Amino acid sequence: MVFDSTAILLYLAEKSGQFLGTPEDRPQLLSWLMFIASGLGPFSGQAVHFQYAAPEGLDYAVNRYRREADRHYQVLNDHLEGRDFIVGNSLTIADMSAWGWIDRASRVFKNSDDPLAPYPEIKRWFATIDSRPAVARARSVNKQHAFKSVNDDETRRALFPSNYPKEA
Repeated sequence: MVFDSTAILLYLAEKSGQFLGTPEDRPQLLSWLMFIASGLGPFSGQAVHFQYAAPEGLDYAVNRYRREADRHYQVLNDHLEGRDFIVGNSLTIADMSAWGWIDRASRVFKNSDDPLAPYPEIKRWFATIDSRPAVARARSVNKQHAFKSVNDDETRRALFPSNYPKEA
């Protein structure tokens, strides 16, 4: 069973022989996948959680996770200077993994009209990846499914049960 998104990307890339870069790229590919899976992704996710789902009044947590997301974005931004892709000279699963998180920048940096403005290299890279036909196909798949869009009390209780006292 393969269940983690990074493991799924590695499995599919290895199985298909695509999007792995060159053999010389392998150490850097793995490093960037771990950076995304253990840093960019979790800190972005926590920033979203504490800004949108957590109880009010947790300013320390909101500040901490937004600052950590910012720090990770800056590391990626600096790395992308002069590069078209995160690793090597072609699209890899590192680009795919990061794209999924960067696509949510407007949620990570709540109330920002242009959340990628402080990160011009990410903004340029993201626009390039986002314009690929495969991205349009992936976005159309999302439109074929009905997702619950109401964030009501029932939803919050199911997603974040620790925020609610146990019912007797």
